[in-house]
Amino acid sequence: MLNLSIVLEDSAREAPDDIAMVFGDLRLPYSMVNTVANQVANLLTSRGIGKGDKVALTCPNLPYFPFVYYGILKTGATVVPLNVLLTPREVAYHLADCEAKAFFSFEGTPELPMGQRAYEGFAETPGAEHFFILPAAAFATTSSVEGAETIWSALDGMSPVYETAGTAPDDTAVILYTSGTTGRPKGAELSHQNMLMNAIVSDEMFLRQERNVFLTALPLFHSFGQTVLMNMGFRRRATLVLMPRFEPGEALELMRREQVTKFAGVPTMYWALLSKIHADGEEVPMSLKVAVSGGAALPVEVLKDFHTTFGFGVLEGYGLSETSPVASFNQLGRPNKPGSIGTPVWGVEMKLIDAEWNTLEGTGPGEIAIRGHNIMKGYYNRPEESAEVLRDGWFRTGDIAQRDEDGYYYIVDRAKDMIIRGGFNVYPREVEEVLLTHPSVSLVAVVGVPHERHGEEIKAYVIPAPGTTVGADELIAWAKDNMAAYKYPREVEFRETLPMTATGKILKRELR
Repeated sequence: MLNLSIVLEDSAREAPDDIAMVFGDLRLPYSMVNTVANQVANLLTSRGIGKGDKVALTCPNLPYFPFVYYGILKTGATVVPLNVLLTPREVAYHLADCEAKAFFSFEGTPELPMGQRAYEGFAETPGAEHFFILPAAAFATTSSVEGAETIWSALDGMSPVYETAGTAPDDTAVILYTSGTTGRPKGAELSHQNMLMNAIVSDEMFLRQERNVFLTALPLFHSFGQTVLMNMGFRRRATLVLMPRFEPGEALELMRREQVTKFAGVPTMYWALLSKIHADGEEVPMSLKVAVSGGAALPVEVLKDFHTTFGFGVLEGYGLSETSPVASFNQLGRPNKPGSIGTPVWGVEMKLIDAEWNTLEGTGPGEIAIRGHNIMKGYYNRPEESAEVLRDGWFRTGDIAQRDEDGYYYIVDRAKDMIIRGGFNVYPREVEEVLLTHPSVSLVAVVGVPHERHGEEIKAYVIPAPGTTVGADELIAWAKDNMAAYKYPREVEFRETLPMTATGKILKRELR
């Protein structure tokens, strides 16, 4: 018997009055979170849902998310968290693909009517039987989605006690959909053991503070936020300060007000926090002790700026949905190497391979392959695509890296983002790192665009630093002086913003 919901149940039993979540003026203790999760489990059981069934969840960072997430797990069913930005058509695709029997969705707002979109997608999916709306107004029994049952009316009369289903370590706990940058999104099947081991290993890597308060701005529907903030935080009996939508000024205010000790984010969040501090003279939150970055490579210039501003460094890690997600990290007790994703975490191995799966010795570059307790079972109902990336327990990531003599890995780029210009391989990240050292460049994304003669040409999309002016020709000339002839961008376009995913990653496919 091994069930991921133990991270909540154990804390509720041992520290029932400790505050699990802060949301606005709400302070919710562990006992209450577990009680509502038990009611959700009883509701699902009463509707005939249990072990082996799939239950989808669309919800930003609100108390609803853990209520429903752990409630689903307690029944032995599988949680399928969905991106909050999906259209009705995309919702229907995901529900049909994972064969969901039930679906919980937040009502949303007039600007982002996720409940209405979810209900329309649900209505198009023959196998989906039960739909519950999570109303925007606290404890409301009605919603703006006509015909939808609200969670509070459904939970009326449900017992606050539930005996968690016995699940095997290899039973599927969560299906996480990959962002679908190549083809249609695929569901990575992660077992109770995958998710629980990753939460435990992540927890053991950090010293326990007297107070553990986590700013939870990373979306909980994404693997990074789910493991490194929610599952790990609940195991540690930490307090999660929930932020439904990241905004740098509000994040800094919450850090100061709630005395936040840990922040985990993607590179664009760090860039936004630093930009806000420098532009508006915002006070640096002194309570912050740990900063973690993942999701994409953190530019070295941003790392340096953070260290200067906050007085300590960002710990970079690496992982994917398919690896539960944490695979490597700059770990305490070992030197932290800026720009590196560190070394494999406990119980995990990494190596470099070529296109034919052959192991590469030395520094590389090569594609990262990973083996260990964190590797997914496979892509749900996709044996052929699973076989392409899984072999003898190893998972090939599609990420190109180099390795130093101490065994630290450094991401070069995504294999699919590599630009081939006139027969030369150019890694966008390398070009971006150089451009970020220019005083007029605040943020940059480099992509390959079609070119008749060279196959691809290098183009940079640049957000200028506040109060600076630089022309495209001037920046191109500067780049030409600072990098090899085949690497520097021939085209520069200035933008006020760059397209990003809900998790804060720059969407390069929309720039190509």
